[in-house]
Amino acid sequence: MASIWNHRISISLFGEAEGPAIGVVLDNLPPGEYVALEDLARFMMRRNRPIPAEGDGIPMPQPADMPQILSGLVQNRTTGSPLCAFLNNPKTIEQLDYRSMSRIARPGHADYTGAMRYRGFADVRSGGHLSERMTIPLCFAGAVCQQMLERRGIYVGAHIASIHTTQDKPLSPTNVTREELLSIRNKAFAVQDDSKGRRMLNDIQRAADGGESLGGTIACYAIGVPAGVGSPIFDGIENTIAQLTFGIPGVRGLEFGAGFASAKMTGSQHNDPFYVDEHGHVMTRSNHHGGILGGISSGMPIAFRVAIKPAASIAKPQETVDYSAMSNEVLPSALNPKPCLVPEAVAAVEAAACIALVSHLLDYPNFV
Repeated sequence: MASIWNHRISISLFGEAEGPAIGVVLDNLPPGEYVALEDLARFMMRRNRPIPAEGDGIPMPQPADMPQILSGLVQNRTTGSPLCAFLNNPKTIEQLDYRSMSRIARPGHADYTGAMRYRGFADVRSGGHLSERMTIPLCFAGAVCQQMLERRGIYVGAHIASIHTTQDKPLSPTNVTREELLSIRNKAFAVQDDSKGRRMLNDIQRAADGGESLGGTIACYAIGVPAGVGSPIFDGIENTIAQLTFGIPGVRGLEFGAGFASAKMTGSQHNDPFYVDEHGHVMTRSNHHGGILGGISSGMPIAFRVAIKPAASIAKPQETVDYSAMSNEVLPSALNPKPCLVPEAVAAVEAAACIALVSHLLDYPNFV
């Protein structure tokens, strides 16, 4: 499986959702980087999806999935050798007939495509290696990279921009601050406007009560990235962020800056006028380019949005096929439906951005 990503640093994900363990190996990290384990645990806790409840209360994250570090870290500092971490999967009582799942195509899942690609031998339990549970080791890698960035004054943060039709208050694409990003990071539900967050949670609950699920969007920002990071054509910052972001199950779209709205603008509307600020820094008055021009950072905040599809596991019967018998079937309601993937994906999107930026900044003067 294509579970190894290599771009100056390399990341290898291993395991399946209901196998003994899942984990990650990071290689080519600079030696001597300090890793604060308590900050790492806080990042991992943010990955755990809040469970929507009745009423207007904001739920707290579930306890963190904290991997065990096997190698590459001594006295909280990277050694330069591969950093390996793994997490034992919880013991589960199998409630599903996985023999039938190996031939029944669940709508919205990768059962059928995985069966075709791996000739029927892939682990299908809870999605196997294709499960969103694989974002846990991705978040571990991102948490390590985030700490590397923040020691150098670079901050990455994301928030839930929308759930279904409910929109959060947007951050400024030109003036987003470190304080704003850290404030959202410390919340139990990653929105700017808590009243909008309560509406989102109520929407999720209503959808779950009706056997449905909801999708949404996540907005992510990186501030403090100096101008001149990245490369053109195939090695741009957008390319790297996109490759890692699309490794997150459920991602269906990605746009930088003004994104698809750019198609409705004129050139003068979309162009971002340059100016020199009072500190002698080259800035732009707007940020339709999302902080990246020609694949290279401009010094403005890097801003992008990710679209997350509604969760495929819903509490409704669905039409499908038995691709072994080539017959039409009806799939019963999911035993463990998921009302929304967006809250747990926020940390994963941040992780993807952090990994991408570290991989490019290793080429930047004086980063290491």
